[in-house]
Amino acid sequence: MLSQTRRGFVLSGSAAILAACATRTGRLARNPFTLGVASGEPSADGFVLWTRLAPDPLAGGGMPETPVEVSWAVAEDEGFRRVVREGKALATPDWAHSVHVELKGLEPDRWYFYRFRLPEAESPIGRARTTPAAGAGDKLRVVFASCQRWEVGYYGAWRHAAKADPDLILHLGDYIYEYQLRGAQNYIRTHDADATFTLADYRNRYALYKLEPELQAAHAACPWVVTWDDHEVVNDYANDRPERQNPGQRFLDRRAAAYKAYYEHMPLRAAQRPTGPDLQLYRTVDYGGLARFHVLDDRQYRSHQVCKRPDRDGGSNTVGRECADRLNTDLTLLGREQEAWLARQLTGSTAAWNVLAQQTLIATADWGGGRFWTDGWDGYPAARQRLVDVLGSGRVRNPVVIGGDVHTFYAADIHARAGDPSSPIVAPEFIGSSITSLGLPQRQIDQLRPHNPHIKLARSDIRGFALVEMDRRRTAVSMQTVDNALQRDSGISTLARYVVEERNPRMLTA
Repeated sequence: MLSQTRRGFVLSGSAAILAACATRTGRLARNPFTLGVASGEPSADGFVLWTRLAPDPLAGGGMPETPVEVSWAVAEDEGFRRVVREGKALATPDWAHSVHVELKGLEPDRWYFYRFRLPEAESPIGRARTTPAAGAGDKLRVVFASCQRWEVGYYGAWRHAAKADPDLILHLGDYIYEYQLRGAQNYIRTHDADATFTLADYRNRYALYKLEPELQAAHAACPWVVTWDDHEVVNDYANDRPERQNPGQRFLDRRAAAYKAYYEHMPLRAAQRPTGPDLQLYRTVDYGGLARFHVLDDRQYRSHQVCKRPDRDGGSNTVGRECADRLNTDLTLLGREQEAWLARQLTGSTAAWNVLAQQTLIATADWGGGRFWTDGWDGYPAARQRLVDVLGSGRVRNPVVIGGDVHTFYAADIHARAGDPSSPIVAPEFIGSSITSLGLPQRQIDQLRPHNPHIKLARSDIRGFALVEMDRRRTAVSMQTVDNALQRDSGISTLARYVVEERNPRMLTA
């Protein structure tokens, strides 16, 4: 039995996440666990534990240029009377004194508590859980979210996400923003510096975001599975080309710095450790036999966006029939290798549900007169059709698509033929708006609806996340919206709830 309920652990207060270790620093001048703790990449017998030593987090961390040995422990109870695993890990300056512990040998389908220690300091306590054994598992609660621009809102949505008592959190990109807003009407605070270019820049930006107590509480509440979108590097980048200036090797140097900082601040396995500008991020995460999460990377391998604006080196545009290059069958959003891998994983899965955890909207979004935005799947229609053909092949069991990026709550049907609502529905799609990042004006989104009858919900004027409740027979998705992202103590409500029954991809309004 746990020493207190799972909900009680979450409700112990996000402020305690920061205070817990400060009282234990003893003779240390400053608290080294300012960025909290996290777990991730759960499996049936373990998970990854993460922390980073950073007594001066916004100035490079403040650690000496020497390795530091950190003790860790995993227990069955919050009081650590029944410790089941313990050991030591080396936090090195090469990796910003971050710690990644990959655990194996634990019991399946149960909660554990964990913490880190130095001789004179102790981290906050986090919770993690293992997944059910292969083929097992009957219920699952998942939060998915994205896009948490620090300047334009507080992280009250994360406080509510933690209270929702999830077994797993999926972060689908834009964990940080690499540039600083200028002249915006709606920002409430400003980044510590302008745009990020160097490794030191990216490390400080992650530290700024991770100092938020609500985000730390969400990380400590359950395991996370993460992927990125563009702002972890730079807006609208595609492979080796940024939106503006310095494509080629100079940009790859920046990408290498960004990828390294990403790994340093996420609960990822050694298999995801970057080598220069390369990081293997796409992967599957199984939750017993109930669900397989196909976690995608739509930035690192994609073809350059076509028909770019005249004043830019790359990036997005909204184009119509004049952009014939958009229909080029050689274009790929995932890269051919990831495309082939995904097809194998989808058709070979025996899970009850197959969830595509990807960055943006797969369903078509015609802005009128056949005009489409090129940075998302609409910019790569042949690649989308290849994916849709796999989803509609009859060889993929209960596919569900989730995404983020566009700062809008969407619920949409993905049809076998794009733009043809009379063709069969192959999968439902749900987009979880943003934690804080601002969306397009709602009046502009409203103009989208008449041209896209397959889009059932489109709300860009509210912030929040999505809560997924899954069992063997159905998946329910609730769109959770905060009342006011400018208030830390904002309330929350349910905007809409949809249900998908097994073997029927048509979503129902609950």
